[in-house]
Amino acid sequence: MQKMTETDRYVTFKGIDGDGNARRLVAMLRRHIDDPAKTNLFWEKFKEKLELAESPDTNNTRRLDELFLIHSYINNIYDLLEEHGDQEALTLLHQIEVESC
Repeated sequence: MQKMTETDRYVTFKGIDGDGNARRLVAMLRRHIDDPAKTNLFWEKFKEKLELAESPDTNNTRRLDELFLIHSYINNIYDLLEEHGDQEALTLLHQIEVESC
């Protein structure tokens, strides 16, 4: 049995790679939302926000990042991943929710 890494969610976020986990989840999510057969207007707008996260200078200095967007749209992301049976991404999303939300 693999030992879980001890984390410190509420004080220091020690042992939690929130940004790295968010980037990994976005890569998994892109497999779905970049597919014309799976996307819709909502996900197209979400992709625009992801682009802003990559370049805050184009967003009136408002700082968006992947973790913020995941938190903001967590229910929509759960729905999409469940709809497409992406268990790996669902597991990571749950981890992000527990550790970082």
